[in-house]
Amino acid sequence: MRQERTVQASIFDVFSTHEIGRELEAMSRWLDEHRDLLGLVARDLVRLGVKATGRQGLPAEAVLRCALLKQYRQLSYQELTFHLEDSASFRAFARLSLSWSPQKSALQKTISAIRPETWEEINRVLLSSARQAKLEDGAVVRLDSTVTSALMHEPSDSSLLWGCRAGHGAPSEAS
Repeated sequence: MRQERTVQASIFDVFSTHEIGRELEAMSRWLDEHRDLLGLVARDLVRLGVKATGRQGLPAEAVLRCALLKQYRQLSYQELTFHLEDSASFRAFARLSLSWSPQKSALQKTISAIRPETWEEINRVLLSSARQAKLEDGAVVRLDSTVTSALMHEPSDSSLLWGCRAGHGAPSEAS
């Protein structure tokens, strides 16, 4: 049976005084104030078909916190595994006991079980909290994107830039 949250934190859960450690500690406090989000993640994990017998899986709280670490630091699952094993601040944030060292396959399986609708709800709660604290109003969105090859001509001179408007390489006489 999977726990929803870690009931008792370890006395060894100490965050670094480094800027990243302070950020993780602030994020951890915010998550502690919004424990209702754990129920959403726990429901997503139940959909994995986890049996009630056998080894106990990562608590929903640890899965959410590991997912946030992965995104926050832009880590691969392999890198996340390393940092969870190596960094006291990461372990404290993820609420992992000293005996737990999740492998990348377990992290991938559990983190990917969190549905997009759950992430949307977490984002709504975060934005609402930021509005109340007057930190962010949500009016501006920043996007990161990746350039991929596509079947489009490269804009190598200014006449090709008109291709997006007229559907051709150069502006037409009518435009």
